[in-house]
Formats: sequence, structure tokens, C-alpha cells
Amino acid sequence: MIYLDNHATTRVDPRVVRAMLPVFDTYYGNAGSVTHEVGMDAHDLVQQSAATIANIIGARADEIVFTSGATESNNLAILGVCHADNPKRHMITAQTEHKAVLDPMGRVCREFKFDITQLPVGEWGSQYAGLIDLNALESAVARETALVSIMMGNNEIGTIQPIKQIAEICHRHGAVFHCDATQAVGKLPVDVDDLGFDLMSFSAHKIYGPKGVGALYVRKRDRRIRLRSQIDGGGQQSGRRSGTVNVPGVVGMATALQLCADELFGESVSQENCAGKIDPIDSDIEKAKDIDEVIEPHRIKQLRDSLYRLLTEKLGTLPINGQPLDAEDSRLYCNLNCQFPGVNAHSLMTMVDTVAVSTGSACTAADPEPSHVLRSLGLIDEQIHSSLRFGIGRFNTHAEIAESADLIVAAVTKLREMI
Repeated sequence: MIYLDNHATTRVDPRVVRAMLPVFDTYYGNAGSVTHEVGMDAHDLVQQSAATIANIIGARADEIVFTSGATESNNLAILGVCHADNPKRHMITAQTEHKAVLDPMGRVCREFKFDITQLPVGEWGSQYAGLIDLNALESAVARETALVSIMMGNNEIGTIQPIKQIAEICHRHGAVFHCDATQAVGKLPVDVDDLGFDLMSFSAHKIYGPKGVGALYVRKRDRRIRLRSQIDGGGQQSGRRSGTVNVPGVVGMATALQLCADELFGESVSQENCAGKIDPIDSDIEKAKDIDEVIEPHRIKQLRDSLYRLLTEKLGTLPINGQPLDAEDSRLYCNLNCQFPGVNAHSLMTMVDTVAVSTGSACTAADPEPSHVLRSLGLIDEQIHSSLRFGIGRFNTHAEIAESADLIVAAVTKLREMI
């Protein structure tokens, strides 16, 4: 299987696995059991991990709340701010947000009688495709706006929103700004002060870390954000999120993010910086990735662009969903979402069952309705049903990209002949 669905999840990096293993059988204590050495060892690992993560995103360690993943982080941010006792009764988001934002907001509207404004995005084919209109945001924010939630990098079309300007508008009007940065953290430089985040959600399994662990950044300086907890019990993490902390997961998340930071620009590290880092835990990683590819500058973007070039050389024009591939400031370098005119994407995936791709978010894979993200771009059903999402990652190779292109070209050609 060639895995090109790295927006859904990523393979855990062997270096992350190595960092986690001792926490299962040597440092196995409960981080809340600070009355003995075993518990204190686990507590120290959590504190060290929080400090590592905070340092990378420009935060303080006490501003990191560990959760079970970005979905819980989004729920904690939205429901923690927008509760029954909040005098402000209005929220703003974008039509292209993940369901992990849209659904909690829908709950707030139903249970607490909040109003919600869903901002449209630029239509497909325009220079603003997938981007919100900052003037529309400015007009929508009012004194009664409690929260604005806009994601940084879109999980389907890779669009990068103008986050810094969005934050400035929110703060000018006194609204709290939350960002689902799940697809951006570890792939783009993220500094919570520079970008103006009040709340930021992210997850380990999108950055070559383990599943079941994520974090919420909660600002405690200047614009101090107070959240109403959503899980009560033991009062862990200063009462913001009760429950026994997942120490192995937390260590894995911090290790994964540190590796991403070390190799951020491209996964474009220089040969000298790469020295000593490729020390596989198992032999099959050697087969999956050649050492020369690890040190190649901007290799993930190159792989993405190579895939699109190989496809279009044989199949002709394949319309891009979202921003152009060369729009580096407004599109994730690992994302390709394109249409295969005249072909049903699900039929294509069935024919090319040795290449793992998707038509959209993993969280809505069982939903028969067309992607709400692509629908928000103004695409018609025929365009939506012909669209595939490719997520290129750390462990993909040039050989895999070439093989995938050949398989997809052959399948598309056959499907078109059947029409």
C-alpha cells in the first residue's frame, strides 16, 4: 500500500516510538501521584513535554492543556468560552471549517441560544478560492461576538487563511480568537504571539506522533482566557481538563513536534543537520525511504508537485480545488486536491486500491453527502464527485509518487473509456 492520505493521519515516526517506549514500562507512574518518586518521574515528563511544545509555538508551559486530540481541544475551546453564562451570544466561523468546529458550534446554538455567522469563502476559480473575505469578517464581528473560530490550514483543500489579520480584527472588536491549527502546526512556523492566538487546537497524529493525544493552547498573558471545563473529576491540569494524563502520548507528541521543528523547512533539512537523525527502529523504514531523499530540500513539496505534473502530462488538465499549487503563502505544501473530469472519485479509488487516498475528511468518510468544503467553493455535484485529496508526507518517496501516478493514469483512462 502506498499511503498518500497524510491529512487523515500519519505514520508514527520511529524516533517517536523510541522516545515513548520507556514511558510504558520504566516511567509508568501516574503524573498526578506526586507523593512518590514513580509519580514524580511521570509528572516531570509531562512538564518537560509541555515546556518543549510551548517553546516551539512561542507559549508558556502552563498555557498548554493536554487533551485526547484536536476534536476535544476544539470542543473545550468553543464550549469553554460559549456557555450559558457568557453575556455575549454570537459566534463566527467559516463554511469550510472541520466538523469538529461546526458541530460544537451547532450545539452551542441549540442549547445556549447563541447566534452563529458562517462566513463564505472565495469561489473555485477565483484568486480568493477558499479564503474568507476580511471585510466580511470585519462587518460580522460585533460587541456581542464571544468567539471567532477560523482554521489555519484546511484539511481538504490545504488553504491557509490570513490568520494574523483575522486575529487583529477579532481583538479590535473584543472577540476571543480560536484557531484549529491541526493541519498547520508542525508544517508551518507557528508563533502564538506573532499570530495573535487566544486559543489554538492541535493534535499529535497529524505530525507523525501517536493517536489519542492533542493539546489546546490557552492564553494566560495579557488577553487572559478563562475556560469553563468540559470534563470534571480529578481537577488535573489546573482544573481545565480532568482525567489521568496520557504520559506516553504526551511524550510522543512533544518528540514529534520537536522533530517537525528541527526539520521544518521542507522537511528541507541540510545534510549536516540531518546527520545522525536517521536511525531506523526497524528495517522496513530503510525500504520506505532512501537517505538521499531525507536530505533533499523541500522534498515534500517537490513530491506533491511531481505527482500533479505526472498526472497532467498523461491526463490533461486536472482542475485544482483551492489555491494554486505555487501559492506558497496560502496553500499547504503537502496538499493536492484536484478534479478528474469525467470520472467518479469513488470508482477511481476502488480501481486503485493499492494507493491510499481520500475524497475528503476522514471524519466524514461515511457521510453520503458531498463535501461541505468543496460545496462552499461553489462546485457542482459533478465536480465534487470527481475530486480526490492527496496528502504527501515524510515517508513518501519519489518511486511511490511515480508508481501512484502510473496507477491512477491507467485507472482514469479505463474509466473514461467506459463512459
